[in-house]
Amino acid sequence: MQDQENKDVSSTPEDDTVQVTAATSVDEGVNSLEQQLSATEAKLAEMHDAFMRAKAEAENIRRRAQEDVSKAHKFAIEGFAEAMVPVRDSLEMALKVEAPTVESLKEGVEMTLKQLSAAFERNRLVEIMPAVGEKLDPMKHQAVAVVPAEQEANTVVNVLQKGYMIADRLLRPAIVTAAQAK
Repeated sequence: MQDQENKDVSSTPEDDTVQVTAATSVDEGVNSLEQQLSATEAKLAEMHDAFMRAKAEAENIRRRAQEDVSKAHKFAIEGFAEAMVPVRDSLEMALKVEAPTVESLKEGVEMTLKQLSAAFERNRLVEIMPAVGEKLDPMKHQAVAVVPAEQEANTVVNVLQKGYMIADRLLRPAIVTAAQAK
Protein backbone atom coordinates (compact mmCIF):
# COMPACT_ATOMS: atom_id res chain seq x y z
CA MET A 1 0.00 0.00 0.00
CA GLN A 2 2.88 2.28 0.62
CA ASP A 3 3.96 1.72 -2.93
CA GLN A 4 0.57 2.79 -3.97
CA GLU A 5 0.83 6.00 -1.92
CA ASN A 6 4.27 6.71 -3.27
CA LYS A 7 2.96 6.29 -6.71
CA ASP A 8 0.19 8.77 -6.08
CA VAL A 9 2.48 11.31 -4.45
CA SER A 10 5.20 11.07 -7.01
CA SER A 11 4.68 13.12 -10.12
CA THR A 12 5.43 12.37 -13.67
CA PRO A 13 6.98 14.82 -16.14
CA GLU A 14 3.61 15.17 -17.78
CA ASP A 15 2.09 16.23 -14.45
CA ASP A 16 4.82 18.87 -13.97
CA THR A 17 4.10 20.32 -17.43
CA VAL A 18 0.40 20.53 -16.62
CA GLN A 19 1.15 22.27 -13.30
CA VAL A 20 3.57 24.78 -14.91
CA THR A 21 1.10 25.44 -17.70
CA ALA A 22 -1.70 25.94 -15.15
CA ALA A 23 0.46 28.29 -13.08
CA THR A 24 1.43 30.27 -16.19
CA SER A 25 -2.21 30.41 -17.21
CA VAL A 26 -3.20 31.69 -13.75
CA ASP A 27 -0.39 34.32 -13.86
CA GLU A 28 -1.51 35.44 -17.33
CA GLY A 29 -5.13 35.63 -16.09
CA VAL A 30 -4.08 37.72 -13.08
CA ASN A 31 -1.97 39.99 -15.30
CA SER A 32 -4.88 40.37 -17.72
CA LEU A 33 -7.25 41.22 -14.85
CA GLU A 34 -4.74 43.70 -13.42
CA GLN A 35 -4.45 45.37 -16.83
CA GLN A 36 -8.25 45.53 -17.14
CA LEU A 37 -8.46 46.98 -13.63
CA SER A 38 -5.84 49.63 -14.49
CA ALA A 39 -7.65 50.51 -17.71
CA THR A 40 -10.98 50.70 -15.88
CA GLU A 41 -9.49 52.90 -13.14
CA ALA A 42 -7.97 55.21 -15.78
CA LYS A 43 -11.30 55.42 -17.59
CA LEU A 44 -13.07 56.10 -14.27
CA ALA A 45 -10.63 58.93 -13.50
CA GLU A 46 -11.18 60.34 -16.99
CA MET A 47 -14.97 60.13 -16.62
CA HIS A 48 -14.81 61.73 -13.17
CA ASP A 49 -12.74 64.59 -14.57
CA ALA A 50 -15.21 65.05 -17.46
CA PHE A 51 -18.13 64.99 -14.99
CA MET A 52 -16.50 67.61 -12.75
CA ARG A 53 -15.80 69.85 -15.77
CA ALA A 54 -19.40 69.49 -17.00
CA LYS A 55 -20.70 70.25 -13.51
CA ALA A 56 -18.53 73.38 -13.29
CA GLU A 57 -19.63 74.49 -16.76
CA ALA A 58 -23.30 74.02 -15.84
CA GLU A 59 -22.76 76.09 -12.69
CA ASN A 60 -21.07 78.84 -14.75
CA ILE A 61 -23.97 78.87 -17.23
CA ARG A 62 -26.50 79.07 -14.37
CA ARG A 63 -24.59 81.94 -12.76
CA ARG A 64 -24.29 83.84 -16.07
CA ALA A 65 -28.01 83.36 -16.76
CA GLN A 66 -28.82 84.65 -13.29
CA GLU A 67 -26.64 87.73 -13.91
CA ASP A 68 -28.33 88.31 -17.29
CA VAL A 69 -31.78 88.16 -15.70
CA SER A 70 -30.66 90.55 -12.97
CA LYS A 71 -29.29 93.01 -15.56
CA ALA A 72 -32.45 92.69 -17.65
CA HIS A 73 -34.58 93.63 -14.64
CA LYS A 74 -32.26 96.45 -13.67
CA PHE A 75 -32.04 98.01 -17.13
CA ALA A 76 -35.42 97.00 -18.58
CA ILE A 77 -36.55 100.57 -19.25
CA GLU A 78 -33.20 101.81 -20.56
CA GLY A 79 -34.44 102.09 -24.15
CA PHE A 80 -37.58 103.94 -23.12
CA ALA A 81 -35.59 106.25 -20.84
CA GLU A 82 -33.22 107.10 -23.71
CA ALA A 83 -36.22 107.98 -25.87
CA MET A 84 -37.73 110.17 -23.13
CA VAL A 85 -34.61 112.31 -22.46
CA PRO A 86 -35.08 114.48 -25.60
CA VAL A 87 -38.72 115.08 -24.62
CA ARG A 88 -37.61 116.36 -21.22
CA ASP A 89 -34.91 118.51 -22.85
CA SER A 90 -37.54 120.12 -25.10
CA LEU A 91 -39.82 120.86 -22.15
CA GLU A 92 -36.96 122.39 -20.16
CA MET A 93 -35.94 124.55 -23.14
CA ALA A 94 -39.53 125.78 -23.48
CA LEU A 95 -39.50 126.91 -19.85
CA LYS A 96 -36.28 128.89 -20.40
CA VAL A 97 -37.82 131.11 -23.08
CA GLU A 98 -38.23 134.57 -21.49
CA ALA A 99 -41.05 136.06 -23.57
CA PRO A 100 -42.91 133.18 -25.25
CA THR A 101 -45.72 133.91 -27.63
CA VAL A 102 -48.80 131.77 -27.90
CA GLU A 103 -47.69 130.64 -31.36
CA SER A 104 -44.18 129.69 -30.20
CA LEU A 105 -45.60 127.79 -27.21
CA LYS A 106 -48.04 125.95 -29.46
CA GLU A 107 -45.29 125.10 -31.94
CA GLY A 108 -43.02 123.88 -29.11
CA VAL A 109 -45.76 121.72 -27.61
CA GLU A 110 -46.53 120.20 -31.02
CA MET A 111 -42.83 119.39 -31.59
CA THR A 112 -42.57 117.88 -28.09
CA LEU A 113 -45.70 115.79 -28.73
CA LYS A 114 -44.10 114.48 -31.96
CA GLN A 115 -40.98 113.51 -29.99
CA LEU A 116 -43.12 111.79 -27.38
CA SER A 117 -45.15 109.95 -30.04
CA ALA A 118 -41.92 108.79 -31.73
CA ALA A 119 -40.59 107.56 -28.36
CA PHE A 120 -43.83 105.64 -27.77
CA GLU A 121 -43.67 104.11 -31.25
CA ARG A 122 -40.01 103.04 -30.89
CA ASN A 123 -40.86 101.33 -27.61
CA ARG A 124 -44.05 99.66 -28.90
CA LEU A 125 -46.33 101.73 -26.68
CA VAL A 126 -49.52 101.72 -28.76
CA GLU A 127 -52.45 104.07 -28.28
CA ILE A 128 -55.96 102.60 -27.91
CA MET A 129 -58.45 105.08 -29.35
CA PRO A 130 -61.69 103.28 -30.29
CA ALA A 131 -63.90 104.85 -32.92
CA VAL A 132 -67.47 105.86 -32.16
CA GLY A 133 -69.72 102.88 -32.92
CA GLU A 134 -66.91 100.33 -32.45
CA LYS A 135 -67.93 97.19 -30.52
CA LEU A 136 -66.99 97.41 -26.83
CA ASP A 137 -63.96 95.18 -26.12
CA PRO A 138 -63.65 94.48 -22.38
CA MET A 139 -60.01 93.50 -22.92
CA LYS A 140 -59.15 97.01 -24.17
CA HIS A 141 -62.03 99.28 -23.11
CA GLN A 142 -63.52 100.19 -19.75
CA ALA A 143 -67.09 101.45 -19.91
CA VAL A 144 -67.76 103.89 -17.07
CA ALA A 145 -71.30 104.70 -18.13
CA VAL A 146 -74.05 103.32 -20.31
CA VAL A 147 -76.01 106.03 -22.13
CA PRO A 148 -78.98 105.97 -24.49
CA ALA A 149 -77.77 106.40 -28.06
CA GLU A 150 -78.95 105.96 -31.62
CA GLN A 151 -76.53 103.09 -32.28
CA GLU A 152 -76.17 99.39 -31.57
CA ALA A 153 -76.00 98.36 -27.90
CA ASN A 154 -72.57 97.75 -26.32
CA THR A 155 -70.76 100.00 -28.77
CA VAL A 156 -68.55 102.99 -27.98
CA VAL A 157 -70.44 106.30 -27.78
CA ASN A 158 -67.65 108.54 -26.52
CA VAL A 159 -63.98 108.15 -25.55
CA LEU A 160 -63.18 109.91 -22.29
CA GLN A 161 -59.53 108.84 -22.07
CA LYS A 162 -57.23 106.99 -24.48
CA GLY A 163 -55.85 103.62 -23.48
CA TYR A 164 -52.38 102.22 -24.07
CA MET A 165 -50.79 98.85 -24.74
CA ILE A 166 -47.15 97.81 -24.55
CA ALA A 167 -46.66 95.30 -27.35
CA ASP A 168 -49.61 92.90 -26.72
CA ARG A 169 -50.07 93.76 -23.05
CA LEU A 170 -52.68 96.22 -21.80
CA LEU A 171 -51.14 99.11 -19.87
CA ARG A 172 -54.33 101.15 -19.41
CA PRO A 173 -57.76 100.53 -20.92
CA ALA A 174 -59.52 103.24 -22.90
CA ILE A 175 -62.19 104.86 -20.73
CA VAL A 176 -65.44 105.03 -22.73
CA THR A 177 -69.16 105.44 -22.49
CA ALA A 178 -71.18 102.68 -24.13
CA ALA A 179 -74.55 102.58 -25.87
CA GLN A 180 -77.47 101.32 -23.81
CA ALA A 181 -79.58 98.42 -25.02
CA LYS A 182 -82.90 99.63 -26.48
